[in-house]
Amino acid sequence: MAVGVAVLLLVAVVVAAAALLTRGDSSESLTVEPAPAPATAAPAVVPVAESADTPTADGLAAVLAPVLADPNLGRFTARVADALTGEQIWAQGAAVPMQPASTNKVLTSAAALLTLDRDARLTTRVLAGEQPGVVVLVGGGDQTLSAAPRDEDTWYRDAARIVDLADQVRRSGITVKAVQVDTSLYSGPTLAPGWDPLDIDGGDIAPMESVMLDGGRTQPVSVESRRSKMPALDAGRALAVALRVDPANVTVSSSAAPGAEGKEIASVQSPPLIERLRDMMSFSDNVMAESIGREVAAKLKQPQSFDGATRAVLSTLGGADIDISGARLFDSSGLSVDDRLTAKTLDEVINAAAGDAQPHLRPLVELLPIAGGSGTLSNRYLDTDEGRAAAGYLRAKTGSLTGTNSLAGIVTDESGRVLTFALLSNDAGPSGRTALDAFAATLRSCGCT
Repeated sequence: MAVGVAVLLLVAVVVAAAALLTRGDSSESLTVEPAPAPATAAPAVVPVAESADTPTADGLAAVLAPVLADPNLGRFTARVADALTGEQIWAQGAAVPMQPASTNKVLTSAAALLTLDRDARLTTRVLAGEQPGVVVLVGGGDQTLSAAPRDEDTWYRDAARIVDLADQVRRSGITVKAVQVDTSLYSGPTLAPGWDPLDIDGGDIAPMESVMLDGGRTQPVSVESRRSKMPALDAGRALAVALRVDPANVTVSSSAAPGAEGKEIASVQSPPLIERLRDMMSFSDNVMAESIGREVAAKLKQPQSFDGATRAVLSTLGGADIDISGARLFDSSGLSVDDRLTAKTLDEVINAAAGDAQPHLRPLVELLPIAGGSGTLSNRYLDTDEGRAAAGYLRAKTGSLTGTNSLAGIVTDESGRVLTFALLSNDAGPSGRTALDAFAATLRSCGCT
């Protein structure tokens, strides 16, 4: 058995070629020694050794004691387990429900991998309306749809574009005078309990409607972009503009538009699920998480709502033998301040992905940001000797809310043993994130036998 984590060793070879020239009188010719054979590199993925020593509970406790004493951790719970055996090695309050922040996305990602096809795509359609000159934009849950022109970048890679829908509508021969937007795929409120509406202007979330542009961003390729308060209306207006229709002639309905079974005249598709999961996990994309949670709900024949999505996610994980005791979720992203998860639940999901118990979860490991290298961890673990020692060896999903910091992931310790961990810090001090990173980095430096 090979743990689903490998160390990538790249062998760099410096090639030096020398030519020895001997200059004599005019009757002598120049001689050049034969060039050496070309050097080759042999990069390889080398699995970690199953025979590496496992940390002991006492050894791990001793090395963690100094970082555990940092008051900036606030109320702190954690669980550390062996990826090979699945057995818990060390824990503190692992069964206590805590505010998880965006580590909640670990559960959403896991449920999606367990229930959905990795290549699944979402379809946005345009139908011919009942009235002449009216077309209906039907939201299919694709939040990556973009209003960007063809020659401009989009926020999401390989996103479908409004201009492609408009081209297809024009080829249908319909002279469009008005656009209706059908958002009936999603039900329930558009904002979850525990969300702060100010987070829309802050760029963290948009009201969840079944069609929007660039995840609701008003400036599609800006990291600092605020989100739209009316994402479905914006999508309809973008289609109208592309069709040279007055944007005032756009309406939105949360119920199926009249003639919803009308002739399809245009359609585009989202990137595959695995790419959308990568965006969600790498950049902690809240809109993407809520959308994917609804896909899980649809697969389990639940309403595509906040409640339907959270029930579907938890029931999927419970069915995969993950302990969901103490879980109380109001969204699929972790943005709600009312969400609660235990370190045990989070670590069991990561452990199942790193081990052999749930093969469908294996891609979750690859989706985790790399310390000092990618996603939300790209700028962390680079400021201290301990952090730099962990960079590249630690992968984790991050979480951050006011007073809350969290991490759930894997790390290869100094002896070559792969550990899984979940760390939850609530009521944290001003240096809470730094304290949490120091705790995780200590796991890398530990042989602790």
